[in-house]
Amino acid sequence: MGRLFGTDGVRGLANDSLSPELALQVSAAAAQVLSRGKKRAVAVVGRDPRASGEMLEAAVTAGLTSAGVDVLSVGVLPTPAVAYLTGVYDACLGVMISASHNPMPDNGIKIFAAGGHKLDDAIEDRIEALIADGGFTRPTGGAIGRILGRPGLGGHVFDVTDRYSLEGTHERYVEHLVQATGRDLRGLTVVLDCAHGAASEVGPAAFREAGATVIPINAEPDGLNINDGCGSTHLEQIQAAVREHGADLGLALDGDADRCLAVDATGTVVDGDAIMAVIAVGMRESGELAEDTLVATVMSNLGLHIAMRAAGITVRTTAVGDRYVLEDLRSGGYTLGGEQSGHVVFPRYGTTGDGVLTGLKLMARMAETGSGLAELAGIVQTVPQILVNVPVSDKAAVASAPAVLEAVAQAEQLLGETGRILLRPSGTEQLVRVMVEATDLAQAHDLADQLAKLVEAV
Repeated sequence: MGRLFGTDGVRGLANDSLSPELALQVSAAAAQVLSRGKKRAVAVVGRDPRASGEMLEAAVTAGLTSAGVDVLSVGVLPTPAVAYLTGVYDACLGVMISASHNPMPDNGIKIFAAGGHKLDDAIEDRIEALIADGGFTRPTGGAIGRILGRPGLGGHVFDVTDRYSLEGTHERYVEHLVQATGRDLRGLTVVLDCAHGAASEVGPAAFREAGATVIPINAEPDGLNINDGCGSTHLEQIQAAVREHGADLGLALDGDADRCLAVDATGTVVDGDAIMAVIAVGMRESGELAEDTLVATVMSNLGLHIAMRAAGITVRTTAVGDRYVLEDLRSGGYTLGGEQSGHVVFPRYGTTGDGVLTGLKLMARMAETGSGLAELAGIVQTVPQILVNVPVSDKAAVASAPAVLEAVAQAEQLLGETGRILLRPSGTEQLVRVMVEATDLAQAHDLADQLAKLVEAV
């Protein structure tokens, strides 16, 4: 069996590579690994609105309860909300059913440990080993897990303590976001693209509660339209809407709302690097940026490093994936980190990237300074970056092929200190990603094209 877990959980084509049978196995194994030592362990389960989530939620719930774990089903909520509620309910684990920014036919299973923390590699390896071994312990009788409650049922399925009541769960998360914002957003107008995803209700509610005027778009999920030509992977709609409504900015979420990209009042894109820079400078000024340090991945542009150096901020780099950013944040006690793709993490308020919170924090900086987003984001001057995604049949083998490694080394030698190259297998798709940064745009294009053609040939 190949490795199940990618950079962000288990992901695949729903009812194909990600079958209900696999979902049951993964959740049952995770329950046994993460609930060890607890008599009546509890798991929080949420999902995004894609149609296959209904089927997979049933399988995940079956897997958890078959392992003796009680289930709190919180319904459709963003990934960071499930992580937050895993901590709030003192659950042993949380499960989010979502394929994030992937198209509707895909789905995924993201698992959180106690406190809402993402799993490290060692825990994932234990879960995979248990699945491969098939050595599940199946309780019987009263030891089988139960479903403790669902939002809107007006009570519990059976008698449990009041702390497991799910009444007001969505409102609780919105309140948490608004408290974390720390500033009244009255006077600011935002277009919010919800990607027909998990934040279609709680996203607009949070911005309104914080005082902003909100124009929501793509906030009518039907199970089939998630990420369909909208959200953080398709910014054309929000660019047009911001200009049409004369809004101060636009914010685009992805399907599970763990990432956020922005556009300024003119419709110009503000990516995760610029968002982190704006927020980092504000946090440094207020004394909230621990060690004056920002944690980013190797995918962040050289322009971010230059801007942060000028602002007196150190940038630490990690491997690609917000889980690695999170690990570095926790180990070093840092207070801000994220990815160019729009995953931004505030460890004081959450254990994973939170697109809604990121947008609120960005607007709080605008309110604090009285400046427009274009002016604030202008501190980052992006170095030309070319990214080519090459479809392959075996991403790990191709990325490590001697011919590919030799070509990368030669290109790096050619660039010297004027740029850099990153070639890596995707963590979620059968792709090899070729990224070239260079102060000379034509040179960046040429090198990216050469390397992509070589990868394709290999």
